[in-house]
Amino acid sequence: MAKNFFNRIWYKVNPKHKDRLFCRIFGREKYKKYALSLYNAVNGTNYHDLSKLEIITLEDAIYIKMKNDVAYLMCGTISLFEHQSSINPNMPVRGFMYMGELYSKLLKQGRDRIYNNILVKIPTPQYIVFYNGTKDCPEKKKLRLSDAFINPRNDGEFEFTATVININPGNNSELLDSCSPLKGYSILVKRIRENVTKMPLKVAVDKAVTDCIRDDILSDILREERSSVMLEMLSTFDEKLYEEGLREEGRAEERQKTESEKKRADAAEAELAKYKDKYGEII
Repeated sequence: MAKNFFNRIWYKVNPKHKDRLFCRIFGREKYKKYALSLYNAVNGTNYHDLSKLEIITLEDAIYIKMKNDVAYLMCGTISLFEHQSSINPNMPVRGFMYMGELYSKLLKQGRDRIYNNILVKIPTPQYIVFYNGTKDCPEKKKLRLSDAFINPRNDGEFEFTATVININPGNNSELLDSCSPLKGYSILVKRIRENVTKMPLKVAVDKAVTDCIRDDILSDILREERSSVMLEMLSTFDEKLYEEGLREEGRAEERQKTESEKKRADAAEAELAKYKDKYGEII
């Protein structure tokens, strides 16, 4: 079964390909208006000056493996926005590490000041994870760093949170309506997910992109950078198929192992029965 599953995967995953569509929409200077729209929607603000928002995404924090993230510095706040199709309980830990790297980078020029007697003000952290996976998830969920502590703390000290926001259609409608690029991203992913159940992956992605352009959903990005977007979405969805295939292969191997062990046990039982028939019960 696992072998048949892998035969369906025609597109080779590129493990170095990190510029996913979420980052392309919300993490590039070219589309900074979308970054500001996302910030406003999440925070309930109405800023218009693009120069106030600085994109500070770390390009070299690969070890944290946050491959769908963008980070902004805006009005005294560091906003770390990430997209995920699965919920990982270690998100607060990863976000905490990422924020540490950002603070280190921002304070590098005046590092000696933090040893002075005057309090050094730092931007307020904000960590949001946009979820659009297939498993059930509440509209909003908070994951806490303290849940990972070996020795639990109930006093609220040393806390850091990851707020998971479900952006699948039908969830958080007010937020999506206030940020058309985020809503468009959600719709595009949903259409690909629906198409891939009825047609080959490449056709599924191409049809979803074509239909979104027709319906004026992310049409400017999809028209200008169609080939790059196609590559990113193919890579993203095929990686999911690949991971799913690995899990299926693991399950198949486990079933095969169980069946082999059962056969050996049955063979041993049969040999024991023959011995008993010939020599009687073992004393």
